[in-house]
Amino acid sequence: MEWADFLANEATERNLSSAQREAFVERLKDENSNKKELNLAIELGIEEDTFTKRMNAVYKKFAKSYPELATLKGRGKLEKLRACLTAKYNGGQDAQPTIKEIHHNIPPAVPFEKFVGRETELEELHSSLQTSRQVAIVAVAAMGGVGKTELATQYAKQHLQNYQGGVCWLSAQGIDVGIQILRFAELKFKLIAPDDWELADRLRYCWQNWEKGEVLLVFDDVTDYKKQVQPYLPPESPRFKVLLTTRLGFDRTLPQLPLGVLKPLAAMKLLKSLVDRERLKSEPWVARRICKFLGYLPLALELVGRYLDTMPDLSLEILLKRLEKKRLEHEAVARANPLMRYEYGVAEAFALSWEHLDENAQSLGCWLSLYALADIPFSVETIEDDDKQELWEKAIAELRKLHLIQWQSKGIYRLHPLIRLFFQMKLDESSNAIEVKIAFVAQMVEVAKQIPQQLNREDIFNFTSHIPHLAEVATHLSEYLSDGDLIRPFTGLGWFYQGQGLYQQAEPWLRQCVKIAENRLGSEHLDIATSLNNLAALHKSTGRYSEAEPLYKQALELTKCLLGNNHPIVATSLNNLAELYRYTGRYSEAEPLYLQALEMRQRLLGEKHPDVANSLNNLALLYGSTRRYSEAEPLFQQALELKKHLLGNNHLDIAINLNNLAALYKSTGRYSEAEPLFQQALELRQRLLGDNHPDVANSLNNLASLYCSTGRFNEGEPLYQQALELYKRLLGDNHPDVAISLNNLAGLYCSTGRFNEGEPLFQQALAICEQTLGVGHPDTIAVRGNYAKFLRET
Repeated sequence: MEWADFLANEATERNLSSAQREAFVERLKDENSNKKELNLAIELGIEEDTFTKRMNAVYKKFAKSYPELATLKGRGKLEKLRACLTAKYNGGQDAQPTIKEIHHNIPPAVPFEKFVGRETELEELHSSLQTSRQVAIVAVAAMGGVGKTELATQYAKQHLQNYQGGVCWLSAQGIDVGIQILRFAELKFKLIAPDDWELADRLRYCWQNWEKGEVLLVFDDVTDYKKQVQPYLPPESPRFKVLLTTRLGFDRTLPQLPLGVLKPLAAMKLLKSLVDRERLKSEPWVARRICKFLGYLPLALELVGRYLDTMPDLSLEILLKRLEKKRLEHEAVARANPLMRYEYGVAEAFALSWEHLDENAQSLGCWLSLYALADIPFSVETIEDDDKQELWEKAIAELRKLHLIQWQSKGIYRLHPLIRLFFQMKLDESSNAIEVKIAFVAQMVEVAKQIPQQLNREDIFNFTSHIPHLAEVATHLSEYLSDGDLIRPFTGLGWFYQGQGLYQQAEPWLRQCVKIAENRLGSEHLDIATSLNNLAALHKSTGRYSEAEPLYKQALELTKCLLGNNHPIVATSLNNLAELYRYTGRYSEAEPLYLQALEMRQRLLGEKHPDVANSLNNLALLYGSTRRYSEAEPLFQQALELKKHLLGNNHLDIAINLNNLAALYKSTGRYSEAEPLFQQALELRQRLLGDNHPDVANSLNNLASLYCSTGRFNEGEPLYQQALELYKRLLGDNHPDVAISLNNLAGLYCSTGRFNEGEPLFQQALAICEQTLGVGHPDTIAVRGNYAKFLRET
């Protein structure tokens, strides 16, 4: 017996757990005798403390036979255990009686130290077999290649001593299972039933005369329980244990052990067992990305690991790029290595399950593969046709039965990364691939159309699950978008993020929108103007006014060129450019554009339209900025009444109008009128947007400013601080709104005599304003004036 086999037997005899066995075998290997525990722990992918705890548990179990282990410490413990085991191995005084031969036909298995990440499953399996007559190992992660057979093989090897009556391995896909049982009994136990008996009688004879002790029967790769297993089960007896490996999901009457893919650390450990460690250390992050790309599937990891081992000069980065390009057709995953026990490549392994699907289930699998690698919202309850709904329900059931899709929660499913690639490959091989992709992107466009430019919390909740799939369409399936729908996914994605104040996430989509529209539609198309307007609005929100202006102007000129000077969309472009001029303090340029937009909207849309209310509000803001309060107030009031009439009281636009009217009252010293409006605006924004939004910060800032104006500094300070923290987190440290917030908080500190705290905030605010707005902007001038006043007074 080899030393490694001897150690494995010792681990079984002492009932070591899988984790303890791993540490014990690694520690007692000859080549590791001089290694430190830290090095061994690193090789096993665990912490040194964890390794030490496992070995302490091992010493405790062996101390029952070798009591002196309990009194020794440190290295002495290890050396004593090694000496005792060596003596036993060499047949010394501590040697046990010769172990009875246990008959088995277990297929070859990978070395124990290379079987990683399944310690918990091995323990659960053994526990289940002690309490149940039958256990099925089911690949929950969906497919062949997850390691069902290897888990069963390792279990049988490691627990062989528990089954003194033998381990009989049966291939459900081989010759008749009953014949396999008879051959095992004849070869191992010399049990030969008369040839003229029926098969059932011959099997009964074998069961009655089987070797004494517990028996393990393994039915490997079961695809039809009723035909391949049920007729050949042994009689009801606690000594017979039956283990199944299968791609199928059985009902709950049969105990099952779900088997998923490996954990990320275990996947890396498996790769390390196949590839030179130094090679992986040179590209550690790429190795992790390869594991993730492969979905932590043991079969794929072993294929890639063995492939890398044959290509010592191939960088992991290059291999990953080739895998991403060729996917399941790359030779690294396409064919099994001759040294592997598994006979299939990844696609071939999945194909075994694919062949069991009917046409509808195959079609559904292909459809689902077009979604992103994320939770897929797919509810059949929305299908009105009962027959069609039932058809889809059956297709989902088929895919779940073969574990080709994962059920997450009601109406939510997920695909394993490689299964998704396999389904995509099958879709591309079909004759209707283009039609399916066109239908899919059209469905996602309908989702994008529903995303509003101003989102509330309900909108965010409803659309969040669709966002990764919209991104998949925009990134990989845009060629299947019609010209009329081309910008929809990009706009929807941009608005989804921008509406939450997540400007950095929004910008790439709005930039891509402009680019893809120009490439497909040319330079003179209305969607180009829309895309330019959207990108400009984002720049304006982030304080990048110099980038926004040329885009707004370009959009206005293009809109006039395509639609003439008398169109609502032209009015919108005029309004947008006017808004930018107001933000940058160019009031004389903004006013005529506002007036043009208002007149055009009233004439083309009528007096009672949301766009008219917006124009009234914006013009009032301009008048307020130029201290023309008597002209601003009636416009604010008209806009508010019109919005309430058109949208009701529970809308974000109402919060905007309340806030603006309150600001005017504050500016004119009417604090008692301003306060309830500011509070209403804040409450409405918090309720509709949540607490993490720039508009909420704006309301906090405004209410704090009111409190300070009335000498209520203790109430104002925490609101200013909340607003500043929120602005910084959402907009970054160098945004004009951050500067204004710093200026306001500095003013409060100075008003309360805390000059040392106020001065650095004034300095920061002024630096940001000069950098982002320019030295001549009204806000810059105001901050500079406040700082100068502070310097004079101190």
